[in-house]
Amino acid sequence: MIEVNNLHKSFGDVEILKGISTTFDKGKTNLIIGQSGSGKTVFLKCLLGLFDYEEGTISYDGKIFSLLSEDEKRNLRAKIGMVFQGSALFDSMTIAQNVMFPLQMFTKQSKSEMEDRVDFVLKRVNLDDAHKKMPSEASGGMQKRVAIARAIVNNPMYLFCDEPNSGLDPKTAIVIDNLIQEITDEYQITTVINSHDMNSVMEIGEKIVFLKNGLKAWEGSNETIFKTDNESVTDFVYSSNLFKKVRKMYIEENE
Repeated sequence: MIEVNNLHKSFGDVEILKGISTTFDKGKTNLIIGQSGSGKTVFLKCLLGLFDYEEGTISYDGKIFSLLSEDEKRNLRAKIGMVFQGSALFDSMTIAQNVMFPLQMFTKQSKSEMEDRVDFVLKRVNLDDAHKKMPSEASGGMQKRVAIARAIVNNPMYLFCDEPNSGLDPKTAIVIDNLIQEITDEYQITTVINSHDMNSVMEIGEKIVFLKNGLKAWEGSNETIFKTDNESVTDFVYSSNLFKKVRKMYIEENE
């Protein structure tokens, strides 16, 4: 579990995060959503420890990040997996080498142990025969699966995903969503996803935090979001006629 309490973050005189408090539960897909400029990317970077903040605390399973020693912070980072928006694979490395990289950085495993682990996670994301391919030889969907394999290769307790469906066609995006949710549940990871994809919100949003102008304007699930009368949320989520129709159908069926 990740607990956030009264988080404030500014750049110069501009306050970006204005006292956010929430929790992200273990074994659930937790989504951060909001319009551009709402603060969700800054929030994610604070959670990752990439940005310092002026006020508030972020706790990882009861341990306040700002109070940890440098060694403790390094140990915590070894338990974090990250899926970047553009996959961020190393072009000069094979897919297997990309996936092995965190093991070389954070573990003292033997080469054979690392190779066995790489084999396991590539099989888990249905890329059994991709070891020797270069990233340039992989489709966008394959690259995202490689990025997920790399993110989980070190058995993380926490998984962060920044717009994991960016640039993917709808069918492939659903595959990636399902894979992230399956892995989260299977390994009981605390997963936090920064997303603007409303299909992801509806499909895997077990916990949703909606930010607006640096504030937490609403939180709930993909079930309760149908019921909310929060105007900011409904304007954002139901901006398309399709989702308006889905919400109307849901309300009518549950009246």
